[in-house]
Amino acid sequence: MIRHLSRILGPAHRRELRVYLAWLVAYAVLEGIAMAFLVPVLRALLVGDTGGALRWSGALAAAVVVTCVARYQQAMKGFALALVTLETLHERLGDHVARLPLGWFSSEKVGRLSRSATNGTFMVTNVFAHMLTPVVSGVLTPATVAVAMLVLDWRLGLVALVVSPLLYLTYRWSSTWVGRAEEQKDAASATAGSRVVEFARTQPTLRAFGRGVSGYRPLDEAIEAQKVAGGRMLAETMPKLLANGLVIQLAFAALVAVGVVLVLNSAIDPVSLVALLALAARFVGPLTEAAGHSGMLRMAGNDLRRLAAIFDEEPLPEKAESAPLSRPGQLELESVTFGYRPGEPVLADVSLTVAPHTMTAVVGPSGSGKTTITRLLMRFFDVDAGVVRVGGVDVRDLSTEDLMRQLSVVLQDVYLFDDTLEGNIRVGRADATDEEVREAARLAGVDEIVARLPLGWRTPVGEGGTALSGGERQRVSVARALVKRAPIVLLDEATAALDPENERYVREALRTLMRTSTLLVIAHQLPTVVAADQIVVLDGGRVAERGTHEDLLAAGGRYAEFWRERSRSQGWRLVPEQGR
Repeated sequence: MIRHLSRILGPAHRRELRVYLAWLVAYAVLEGIAMAFLVPVLRALLVGDTGGALRWSGALAAAVVVTCVARYQQAMKGFALALVTLETLHERLGDHVARLPLGWFSSEKVGRLSRSATNGTFMVTNVFAHMLTPVVSGVLTPATVAVAMLVLDWRLGLVALVVSPLLYLTYRWSSTWVGRAEEQKDAASATAGSRVVEFARTQPTLRAFGRGVSGYRPLDEAIEAQKVAGGRMLAETMPKLLANGLVIQLAFAALVAVGVVLVLNSAIDPVSLVALLALAARFVGPLTEAAGHSGMLRMAGNDLRRLAAIFDEEPLPEKAESAPLSRPGQLELESVTFGYRPGEPVLADVSLTVAPHTMTAVVGPSGSGKTTITRLLMRFFDVDAGVVRVGGVDVRDLSTEDLMRQLSVVLQDVYLFDDTLEGNIRVGRADATDEEVREAARLAGVDEIVARLPLGWRTPVGEGGTALSGGERQRVSVARALVKRAPIVLLDEATAALDPENERYVREALRTLMRTSTLLVIAHQLPTVVAADQIVVLDGGRVAERGTHEDLLAAGGRYAEFWRERSRSQGWRLVPEQGR
């Protein structure tokens, strides 16, 4: 757990963590020493030695004062670390996640990230503020008392040492069971949370099929699994925790039994036994408190481990200084092989060059690796073999900021932020002037949207752009690319699902981009493909053909087949059936 806490706090706060732990250990040991002074005080009182009782009481008071100072120091430093966590953890987590490759962001990991950012933060603060102190003192204070008992009476001290391994093993056994059950419950809760979000997002589809209120099996099953996991956790952990407490009480009973036997055999006087049993009671007290916190501490440990695992994810290595561009505006893949899973390449030995201020169209069947090429150019992943170059430089030799300064991206699935129309266009370049924003909007047809909305440029588009149609969102996305003025533009199926009006606006904007930038287009629309200076046909993760539209049609290969299929589909018409 300490290693996880150190990883979560980061290098800047590791010294504070070490100081806190030092004060915590000092407090636990001093508490045991203060308890040990009870024995001589009680002995003196029980035999009527007033002077000895006063002297030992003075020593006890001094030990208590020092213990209180240590307690105050460790408590304040613990609260300070809890505040540091609240102030910095989310920022550090966001900075780290922003540097991770996009391949890391599966739906499962995104759900886990959300839970860790909330539950994990709460647990870290709770550990420092409330949880770690009783557990550490519950172990070190009894250990100090056991050593003191060895000094005061070796026989009872030996009993305390003999039962210590049993206490430790029982503690580990119960906390392990609690941790295992909590992991199962957490997994079930994460799944149920994902299903609730899925249920909310898919309401239009569910209601269209009459299942908007009930009957959504994945959600029902997830909630049932969560309920079963919660019940199992209670059923399996409570007996273990009770067993832990029982063993502690049995350890105290063993100390009492041995003490009585020693008194009956005149091996120890009753006065000393009473004093030593008072100390033995203080030996048991912290253990009982630690046992009560063992389950929560183990659950906290699971949360900390999951949170630390996010920080353990390695970001893509990045150079401190970018190499200078040797061929601005050029794209190149040289013998590139890449797969999302080991042994399953999506691209195999792909080589491709896009000259500056030209347009290249990439076509091919689904799963042939078209979108993967754009992801590698944006360095969402690193290649398994080969080199990807932007501007004549290996993307691994460019900082993320410098690489993305060279690229604008227009995707089929557009995400707009919960901001105004103008704010979403300025995502392309925050320092763009009002005139530049208006011109980009005009070229992309966004000014037509602005003109018919009551709030104009100040119209909020809603989360994800829900206030706009899909075609309107695409126009805003193209306006972003125009206002960014990047030397290279990547378009992934930008016009695949647009109605004629929105497609017209987008195509006009693309013609403007062709005059100023290098374009790499993944497209199935015939007018877009024909306009390309170079067409690359992918098949099975390899380059099957490349050339101009006329050359590839004349070759009669894979592209000619693609062209015929698309031409036939564009010629389809729905006509009324005659005679009815």
